[in-house]
Amino acid sequence: MDFLQIIVTLLGVIMFLVKIVWELIKIFIPLKYKMKEISGEIALVTGGAGGLGRSIAIELSKHGAIVVIWDINEKGIKETIKLIEDAGGICYGYVCNLINREEIYERATQLKKEVGKVTILINNAGVFNCQKFQNIPDNKLLETMQVNIISQFWTTKAFLPEMIECNKGHIVSIASICGYRGCPYLADYCSSKYGILGFYEALEMELYFEGSKINTTVVCPAFIIDTGMNAEKYITSRTMIPNMGHEEVARQTIIGMRCNKRNISVPGYTLIIRIINSIFPWAFYPIFTFFIKFMRIPFGKNCD
Repeated sequence: MDFLQIIVTLLGVIMFLVKIVWELIKIFIPLKYKMKEISGEIALVTGGAGGLGRSIAIELSKHGAIVVIWDINEKGIKETIKLIEDAGGICYGYVCNLINREEIYERATQLKKEVGKVTILINNAGVFNCQKFQNIPDNKLLETMQVNIISQFWTTKAFLPEMIECNKGHIVSIASICGYRGCPYLADYCSSKYGILGFYEALEMELYFEGSKINTTVVCPAFIIDTGMNAEKYITSRTMIPNMGHEEVARQTIIGMRCNKRNISVPGYTLIIRIINSIFPWAFYPIFTFFIKFMRIPFGKNCD
């Protein structure tokens, strides 16, 4: 190893240690000093007509953001708008089919003309199947990938250029703990969530290398009841896992986004799954199988 390589290696180690120390210091900084102000920001939430998306939209409005929601459910859009406006917030809604790329671009143009530049993009919309892989119809497999991950390519392309131009913005995606560890009977869902993690990791690095101040956040919840995807049909009250309400996930999402966190695990203890999977991937299958049986998660019983 020549002298230059030694210097570069030492600099890398020093930067790594400084980063660790800074992250440790941040643990002791009160939350209120870490959160950025989002009042007056224009925030777009996909899938905001109900469930987690509606809760995120309401949470954003509590902090003074101007909220825009996209969904295919026109009735749900109107309900969300009314809830926010009745509480004194500002909300706009557009019917948008996220499977249709051209419609996404058209709605984005319309939004910019009628509301303004989006500085917070929250890709929340998602669909959920729970079946043996070979039993999932082809159109459902395509729908899962198109809504859960491919639509995020188009929404990001629609709003990222102006964020880059202003050197300001935040892009958030609702992924899942299933993006770190595959689950039985959720092959297409897990695939889409794995895709989200890879997309945002690459996008974050790309923005960093370009010197951009745009932030990205990926939220990885565990099982959420009443998400709007009917997940409660499969993860029932018979499990020993505490049923998380979407209001709490929404609250943690906005706190994490305001603190510029890159990755959020909800609830926090699910971080253990990610750590075990990273260190002992070959040992995770028996551990995960035991976890499912011990927690009495009804995978395979209600999934066909």
